[in-house]
Amino acid sequence: MEKRKLGRSSLEFAPIAFGGNVFGWTADEATSHKILDAFVDAGFSFVDTADVYSRWKPGNKGGESETVIGSWLKKNPAKRDKVLIATKCGMDMPNVGQGLSAAHIKRSVDDSLKRLNTDRIDLFQSHRDDPSTPQEETLSTYDGLIKAGKLRYIGASNFEAPRLAEAAKIAKEKGLPGYVSLQPHYNLMERGLFEGALESECLKEGIGVIPYYSLASGFLSGKYKSEADAADKARSAGVKKYLNDKGFAVLKALDAAARKHNANSTQVALAWLMQRKAITAPIVSATSLDQLKDLVAAPAIKLDPESVAAIDKASAPSA
Repeated sequence: MEKRKLGRSSLEFAPIAFGGNVFGWTADEATSHKILDAFVDAGFSFVDTADVYSRWKPGNKGGESETVIGSWLKKNPAKRDKVLIATKCGMDMPNVGQGLSAAHIKRSVDDSLKRLNTDRIDLFQSHRDDPSTPQEETLSTYDGLIKAGKLRYIGASNFEAPRLAEAAKIAKEKGLPGYVSLQPHYNLMERGLFEGALESECLKEGIGVIPYYSLASGFLSGKYKSEADAADKARSAGVKKYLNDKGFAVLKALDAAARKHNANSTQVALAWLMQRKAITAPIVSATSLDQLKDLVAAPAIKLDPESVAAIDKASAPSA
């Protein structure tokens, strides 16, 4: 299977990353462990989570996803070297705080290490920009944590192009570690959020890109054709906004490509992302082994130019 490196790092993995936001939310611990086992056994290794996952579920307080991953690693210590663990801080954690100050990062890293049951985090990401904290303070703090062996590399999430460029400039001028990755909201229905200045900055600086919401909250799977289809689903609010002429045109283009490649819409939507020059690996989630089997087949699909052109046309951002 093809391997890709994450930006300027030495992190190498198959071109699909698993999104751990479902752990402790729509996938219980037992199911999550089975999914992680199957994901690794299929030859994949990149697992992404965050300290706040999944505090939005009633009764949760954050840290549930990391705790599930940590319990899996405790049961399977030999698999630690087979996985790349990525997590984040910066969003509001109850009774802990938020932001990218030195104090908050240090506490967040220690808390995540404990929940994950590991001695190091392969990729630690700033979950969102924090304009109230100087970027030099943030990067200097990461520098110390890398030197201490707690972190291997750092990445950014939800940064705008000017701030990402500023961080790269500071890192170079001060001899500090720079962000090797960006995690943006990007898919066929939201191309305008990344394409343009942000994509150009990543290509210019050699920053790896691991987009989230790769399937537009499941819309690009093709299973949502009406509001009735989206009723009572965990992500229904995110799907309903795509039930329009553009959304249906994108699904039609995906269906046509799927027939040509003996695949399905989900796999084609992911294959389109993987064939974009700037993209290292899309982040995907599954709550069952059947869903996972479907997702991990996507890297084998190589879309033909005609299919790519048709999908590009249907999904083109509004002027």
